[in-house]
Amino acid sequence: MSTDNEVIERSSGEPGAFALLYDRHAPAIYRYAARRIGGDGAEDVMSETFLVAFERRSAYDLAVVDARPWLLGIATRLMRKHVRVEARAWKGMVAGFAASLAPDLIEQAGARLDAAQVTRRLASALRSLSASDRDTLLLYAWGDLDYAGIAEALEVPIGTVRSRLNRARRLLRQAAGALETETENGHGRTDTAAQRA
Repeated sequence: MSTDNEVIERSSGEPGAFALLYDRHAPAIYRYAARRIGGDGAEDVMSETFLVAFERRSAYDLAVVDARPWLLGIATRLMRKHVRVEARAWKGMVAGFAASLAPDLIEQAGARLDAAQVTRRLASALRSLSASDRDTLLLYAWGDLDYAGIAEALEVPIGTVRSRLNRARRLLRQAAGALETETENGHGRTDTAAQRA
């Protein structure tokens, strides 16, 4: 089986070979885009991602075996152009993201923590992230990229990825900690998230 870089290299003389790259990575690109901007826009972003990748394949670094970070980077940049679509989908995206976090937070704070309050607080924290921090977090959480893959996708040093993820995590922890503090004050509890961490 050919590696991604071999497929890209072969596609310069045999353009139809690029379809193999599409077959391999289109589902992951679609899932990532759908989580960020919803299913309607995800199909467009996925298609546009592969069109851009095909047009720029001659600039691909053939030393890099896995093209997924490159493709997710293209998709991330394209989604910035779809800001209005992402803003409309933001409510649903945040609810889904918060729902995936809510069970852990509810368990930590006790069964009394209201899930709607968690969603609102985390939604606010996610909205307050800079676009670059949010892109980094979502490439990590939804794009399933490691630090090196994110650095490649966003064309930034790996140290920048680390600092962006640390900022995003800190903000989300603070939002979760504020929720727990409010819950503790309302129910007489004394163990804060910071104390347990």
